[in-house]
Amino acid sequence: MTDCNNSCSCAAAAATAEAKTLRWLLGINALMFVVEIVTGWLAQSTGLIADSLDMLADAAVYGLALYAVGHAGRQLGAARLSGWLQMLLAFGVLSEVVRRWLFGSAPEPLPMMGIALLALVANVACLALLARHRDGGAHMRASWIFSTNDVLANLGVILAGALVAWTGSNIPDLVIGLLIALLVLNGARRILQLRATA
Repeated sequence: MTDCNNSCSCAAAAATAEAKTLRWLLGINALMFVVEIVTGWLAQSTGLIADSLDMLADAAVYGLALYAVGHAGRQLGAARLSGWLQMLLAFGVLSEVVRRWLFGSAPEPLPMMGIALLALVANVACLALLARHRDGGAHMRASWIFSTNDVLANLGVILAGALVAWTGSNIPDLVIGLLIALLVLNGARRILQLRATA
């Protein structure tokens, strides 16, 4: 009986810690979505818009993961739904890249790099918060994949901003938007392949 009580209290403590982490992740990503989508639209940056939509999808995913905390039966389903959301996002970003390729854009490199740097700080903070949960249920492993991809996307937008400034061309911004879409697609594939932990 004591072992059961200890096990139950440990599981409850772990669920409480996961929920607290996910609330922080949800708040950070929702805030950064607003900052990036506004700046990306004003700066005409496909890379920033792609990253902002990634932040929005991540916020939705963290909300799903929060729903699954403490309910083992919901965790894999929440992870799978988040994988499908990520796939939908990737196709949305691809359509935006094509639209801007066809109709043109003039991305502004300084806002791109500045906001991407801010997003990088936010995503590194998310990774630090997730580090102790990354081997948990499928919902937490999916969250780790999202945050890792976000850091890579932020670094890509910073690089694209520097290349736009150097070359005066919008091509680096379109390329990084495309690469972010492919990165998100790969993340969705990895998440959809997750299995429940024993």
